[in-house]
Amino acid sequence: MQLRSLATSCALAGALLLAARPAAANPYETHIQVESEEDLYDLHATGQIDDETLATLVELFQRGVDLNKADRAELYSLPNLTYREVDAILEYRALVGWIDDPINLVIAGVLSQEKLEGIAAFLLVTDRSRALLATDGWVRSQTRWSIEDDGAPPLALQARVATLQNLTVGVATTLGRTRLDDVRYDPSRGALSAEESRVDVYVPKAYAKWETDTWGAIVGTYRIGFGQRLTFDNTSLYTPNGFTLDDELFRDTSLTRECKESAGELAESPCAGAAGDIYVTPDFRWREGLLGAALGLKRLELGAGHLQAYGFLSYQPRSIYQYEIYSPEMCEDPANDDDPNCGAPDVYRRQSDPFDPTSRFSFHTLPDMYADLTAGGNIAFSAGRRGHIGVTGYGSSINWLVEGIDLDFQEWSRYPYGGPFGAVGVDGAFGVDRFDFFAELTRSFDSMNDGGGGLAGLLRWVTTFEKHNELEASLRYYDEKFKNPYARPISAPDELDGVRARDEMGMRLRYTARLKKRLTLRGNADVWRAPSDGTTDTLIYARGDVAVTDQYGWGLWGLYQNKDLTQNGVGECFEVSTEEDEDGEPVPCAGEKYQVIGRFRYTPTRRYTLTAQYQHELLADARYDTRYRQDVSGALIATARPTDEVRLRGRIRYLFEDISDNAYLEQSLWSYVDLTYRLRERDHVRLRYDLYVYLDDRMSTAERVPSPEHWLWLEYESRF
Repeated sequence: MQLRSLATSCALAGALLLAARPAAANPYETHIQVESEEDLYDLHATGQIDDETLATLVELFQRGVDLNKADRAELYSLPNLTYREVDAILEYRALVGWIDDPINLVIAGVLSQEKLEGIAAFLLVTDRSRALLATDGWVRSQTRWSIEDDGAPPLALQARVATLQNLTVGVATTLGRTRLDDVRYDPSRGALSAEESRVDVYVPKAYAKWETDTWGAIVGTYRIGFGQRLTFDNTSLYTPNGFTLDDELFRDTSLTRECKESAGELAESPCAGAAGDIYVTPDFRWREGLLGAALGLKRLELGAGHLQAYGFLSYQPRSIYQYEIYSPEMCEDPANDDDPNCGAPDVYRRQSDPFDPTSRFSFHTLPDMYADLTAGGNIAFSAGRRGHIGVTGYGSSINWLVEGIDLDFQEWSRYPYGGPFGAVGVDGAFGVDRFDFFAELTRSFDSMNDGGGGLAGLLRWVTTFEKHNELEASLRYYDEKFKNPYARPISAPDELDGVRARDEMGMRLRYTARLKKRLTLRGNADVWRAPSDGTTDTLIYARGDVAVTDQYGWGLWGLYQNKDLTQNGVGECFEVSTEEDEDGEPVPCAGEKYQVIGRFRYTPTRRYTLTAQYQHELLADARYDTRYRQDVSGALIATARPTDEVRLRGRIRYLFEDISDNAYLEQSLWSYVDLTYRLRERDHVRLRYDLYVYLDDRMSTAERVPSPEHWLWLEYESRF
C-alpha cells in the first residue's frame, strides 16, 4: 500500500544522485531526504530543523500522502516541491488516470530523480483496481528503556487498516508511567489533589474514516484546517483544506526527572537528596487534536467551478500544565500578578486519609482537566485548481471537569479566559501563469475583559521560476486583541500571552533556487513589529549547498536573529532574562544571535553516506557585559546498507554551550548506533543504543543519576 523505501523506488530509475541537494520550496529549513522517522530526529538534533518543523514532518511521515487522492494543498505539504511541480503532478495524474508507480513521474519528466527521492518516504501509493474486500495496513510497536527505569518501560502501539475501498480505521495506544491521575478538588485545603503516577494504558487516538472523491466523513480523532490557517487550523499542513486522520505519537529525546514534588505539608520534600536527581525514560506523548466527527462535501460541480462544504464537531477532554490555571472565585483579573490569589491552585498528593500531611506536585501536566466543545464549518467555491473563495467559522465553549472549584485559564495560556470564544474569516486565492496569490481576513471573538477579540489579516503571493525556483512574499497583521488558539498562520517565533499570531505586524520573504544543477540556495528574511510596545524584531536565514561531484557535497548556512533592533550588542539577553519588572514579571529578552553552520557530505556509493557538521553561535547573554557568549557543536553521521536487508546508522554529537565557562551550561557527547533489519519484504525490526555523557562541571551534572545515560530502543513494524 505504501512507498516507504527510498532505495526501492529510486532503483527503478537507475543511478542515484544522493550528493545533489535540490531546492526545497516548502518552508522547511533544509532539503528533506529521509528513509525513516529516525532521520527526521537526526535533522532536529543537528540543528537543521526546529521543533515545529520536526512535529510537522513526523506527522506527515506517520500519516502519509496519497499520491492519487491528494489535492494541490496536500501535495504542496510534501518536502521540496514547488507549486509548478505540484501542478505538473496533478496534470499528469489527470492525463493517465492513476499513478501506479511514483517512478513514472520521473520517466514522464514531471519530477526529477532528486525530487522523487526527497518525497518518497512520505508517499502512499494505492492499487487502482482494489477489490471491495481488499485489506491492507500496518502495525507498529515501540519501547524504550534506560538504566534507572525500575518498572515496565513505556510502550507505544499504532495500527492502521484500509478496507472496503474507502474505509480507513486506526488506533494509537501507549503504556505510560509518569502521568498523574484523577485530579479532584480538596475542600479541606482549598486546593487540588491527584493520584500519583502509575503504570496505565492510554488510548489517545482512534478513528474511522470513509472518503471518496466527492465526499468524506471521519469519526474519532482528527485534524482539520482551511485557507491560510488564520481562522481555523490544527493540522500540520502549510495550506490545509479539509480534515485528516490523527493517529500520531511522538517521543522525547531526553530523559525526565522521576520525582517532581515539593515538601508541601511535609517537613521535607520526597525529592530531597538523591531522589531528586534520578532521571528516567519519558512516556510517549501525543498532541490533543479534535475528538468527534467531521463531514465534508469535497466536490459538487456548479457552473464553471465546484463547491465544497465541511462541518465539524468536537468534544475533546484536554490536559493542561498545572500553572496555567487560576480560580476566578479568588481572583478578578488573572493578569494581576500583585494578587497572590491569582496564582495557580496547589496540587497535593492524595492520601488514603485526606487529613494526613502530604507533599505537593510540581511541574506536572494535569490530565482531563477540561473539555473543549468546538463546532465549525467551511464553505468555498473553486474556479479551477488555483482559484477559490471561502468562508470559515467556529465557536468553542470550555467545560471544566473538576467539580467543586471554579477554574479558568491564566492570561498567558493559549486559550482565552472568561468564557466562549471563536472566529470567522474569509479567504481566497487565484493563480495566473507563474503567480499564486492568497489572502485571509479574520475576526476573533472571546469573553476576556480586554475587548472581546480582534482583527487579523494575511497576504501571501508565490512566484515560481523555471519550475525549481520559488519566491514567496507575505504580509501579516495580527491585532493585540486577536487571541485565536486555533490560528496557525505565518508568524514570528515569539508569543504574547501564549499565542504566536498576536500583536504582530510583519513581512517575510522566502526564496529557494536550484542553479546550474549543482548549487542550491535558500533564504528567509522576516521583519516584524509589536504594535503594543513598538519593538521591532528580525530573523534572517541563508543557506547554500554545492554538489561538487556526485559523491561530494558542501553546505554553508547562517542565521541572524534580533529580538529588538533598538537594543543591540553585548550585555543583553537572548535566551533567559535575569531581570524582573516592578510586578515581578521577567523582562523580555532583547538580545541577538549569530549562527554559522558548515556541513560536508560524502557518498561513495548509494549504500554508504558520511556527513560531518560544525556549528558556531554568538549570542547575547546578560552574564557578560563586554562580549558575546559562544556555543559550539559538531556532529558526525554515518549510514550504511551492507545488504538490502540491513541498514546501519550511527551519530556522534558534541555540544558545548558557553565555551568560556564549563560550570555554566551544558557540555555533552551524545552518540548512538541504530540497526534496522528487514525480516520480510515489508516488515522490519529496529534496535538502537544511545550513550549520553555530560562533560560539564555544573553541580546538577555531578548529582545527576544516571551519568552517563544509557538508552535502549526497540521497534517492530509490520505492513500487510
